[in-house]
Amino acid sequence: MLFRIRNPSASSTESLSSLAPPENPFEDSAEYDYALPDVYSSQSESVDSSDENYFSDLDSSDQNDSSGLNSIDENDSSDLDSSDEHDHRVLSPDVTFGIHLEIDLLELTKRQIVDLVAPYAERLAALIESLVEFRLMASQRNVAHAEESAEVAVFYATLEKLKSLTKKIQGSLTRLEANGRVVSEAVGPVHDNTQSSQTLIQNLERISSAIDQLQKPLEGKAREEKIIYAGPNEVGVQEYMASLKRIDQALANMNATNLRVNQQTVGDLKNLLSHGTRQLHAVFRSILNEDLQPVEPLHYITKHLPFPTLPEDKTAILRSIELCLSWSASHGESTDRESLTIQTYSAMRGLYIANSLHNLATASIITARKKSPDENYRQNTNGIGTYATGLEKMLLAEYQSIVAVFSQANWAAVFKLTYIHPLADFEKTLRDLNSHINSNITTDCFLAYELIDIVTPISVRLEDWAGARKPALADALKQIRGTAKFSLGELLEEVRKRIQNMQVLPGDGAAIPLTTAIMTRLQTMILYPLPLYSIMTEMGDGNWLSASTASSSSASMTSAHSVDLVADGRQLLAHYVNDTIDTLLQSLDSRARVLLKSKSIPGVFLANNIAVINRMIHSSDLASVLSVSPSPPKWDIWRKKGNSAYLDSWKEACSALLDVQYTSRGARPPSGSQGMIDSAAVIKSLGSKEKDAIKEKFKTFNTIFDELSAKHMGLAMEREVRSQLSREVAAMIEPLYGRFWDRYHEIDKGKGKYVKYDKGGLSGQLAQLALI
Repeated sequence: MLFRIRNPSASSTESLSSLAPPENPFEDSAEYDYALPDVYSSQSESVDSSDENYFSDLDSSDQNDSSGLNSIDENDSSDLDSSDEHDHRVLSPDVTFGIHLEIDLLELTKRQIVDLVAPYAERLAALIESLVEFRLMASQRNVAHAEESAEVAVFYATLEKLKSLTKKIQGSLTRLEANGRVVSEAVGPVHDNTQSSQTLIQNLERISSAIDQLQKPLEGKAREEKIIYAGPNEVGVQEYMASLKRIDQALANMNATNLRVNQQTVGDLKNLLSHGTRQLHAVFRSILNEDLQPVEPLHYITKHLPFPTLPEDKTAILRSIELCLSWSASHGESTDRESLTIQTYSAMRGLYIANSLHNLATASIITARKKSPDENYRQNTNGIGTYATGLEKMLLAEYQSIVAVFSQANWAAVFKLTYIHPLADFEKTLRDLNSHINSNITTDCFLAYELIDIVTPISVRLEDWAGARKPALADALKQIRGTAKFSLGELLEEVRKRIQNMQVLPGDGAAIPLTTAIMTRLQTMILYPLPLYSIMTEMGDGNWLSASTASSSSASMTSAHSVDLVADGRQLLAHYVNDTIDTLLQSLDSRARVLLKSKSIPGVFLANNIAVINRMIHSSDLASVLSVSPSPPKWDIWRKKGNSAYLDSWKEACSALLDVQYTSRGARPPSGSQGMIDSAAVIKSLGSKEKDAIKEKFKTFNTIFDELSAKHMGLAMEREVRSQLSREVAAMIEPLYGRFWDRYHEIDKGKGKYVKYDKGGLSGQLAQLALI
């Protein structure tokens, strides 16, 4: 319905506009309508009167409204009190509707008053402004403007009416606020009860929803049982895994509710999940079993082909199965630390690798056996290198398959479990080879060095792949390293024993084969520099000289030679080579003095062996190894000692060329380059006894020289030894004989009875000593 407001002054004057709020304050308007909701049409009436009648009606209406609200206040208050006493009973719908209706009327009345007052206030301000302007104009105009004065009077009258209206509106607002508070106090408990009811309804709805959720597993149980018991081969692996995931989710939901009524269903679902997991695991095994045929590693190694991995289509299925089984692992029967798929995969694939490498393991043991027990091991003749290469390449290929099947968190764990079986066989092979080396330490110690050189880097790489704290093959490597360290001292001791056990040495002073064998062994040894650097640095400089120290497998040494962990391995190797040669020459010299009775032969024997040593050093990498040592080679001392021993045998010939001169008998004849010696004059000055003595000296020298020359030519000397010794003999004999011959060659007046060689002849004889 509409409240219609008529202009109260429309009949009295045209200059005053309607009291309703037009856009222009001075625009005429007959009436203005204010709409009310239809729901209140039965309780409102149309107002069509003058301003005074309208506001009087409004006042009476406000009073009626106030009385009505007061009556509602009293009734509702009593009802609310009784409601509070009776646990906040819910009001009847009629009472609630009445309360809401009164609230709406109050709010509407407020809005109407505000709407009415706002335009009148604007109109009033405009009238006041016009009045001020009018008065100013009236003071300046004459009496002819009487009409404007009358209009001013009308303005004043209207202003008085507005003041009265404002007071009435203020009173109505005060009553409305009071009634609003009463209604709010009455409706508050009702609102609280309504909220409680809404909360209860929401809880009931949630319970109903939870019940529906609990019923869903029961509804789908029959369908899942049909799929699970049909098996993955019947329904398909993907559908089977989807069913297991649904069962797993249903179990998780039921376990979250922890309702006793669901215990039977939970047990049934667990059994169903366990059965399905076993079936899916069987599929996992069957897929792996399709690619377990052993391969021939030599085919891939010799042709430089990559080792086979699991096909991509199979790894995709295996990965899906592994993920599905890992999701349901919390409800499964297995309590092992690793999941069932990890155990199955590692066991089956590990056995596949071990079976593929079995022939290489057997070949490694067979190739360690030699036709001749005294033959030294030759580098790379054992099959362990091929075995290690095949093992590493197969494990690398298997690691790629593991990455394709399992999640990253499980890569290291699966890889460690997978290589347990293959590495166990490899370690067994290493132990067997180590036992073989210990039985043939002096000839097969090089195999120990080769094993260290091959196995150490593989062990480090496996450690990186698996993320293990302890390097793989650590125990086997420890045993082999112990054998290698023991061999260093054992080789030196073996040199001493072999020479000490010699019952015969070459009578012609020739070098013995043992020297060549020892030097060949050193040449073979330096083919393994890195393993030797490692174990020698670990042992410490000189600790190989003690067999007990060398046999210790401990990394820390407590001997007088402290371990220098930063020692240069090359210098240590050079020291060991020097020590080996020194041990050899010392033992040879000691044994030669016992077995070779001649004075000259031991020297030649030692010199010959030194020549062999020197020749074999410079014809191999031993020269570069020894070049890093700052100390001079020890065999130089032994060479000088051998040469000196041989030259001692020529001293007897030199002593025959020594004479006695008496300076008191006259001027001493010049000698040497100072002038020519008159041998005849010297002989003439000698007495008969002195002449006989000179003759005897020539005869003695001739005899000794011929014997020594014959022996010299009969000795088996190395080329360089013969040349060196001949030069040294000539340097010792020729000056003495030249002096003696210059003084006394006229003793037989050129007949050759006593003086067998002139200076040229002797030089020729000495030159013959250097010829082979």
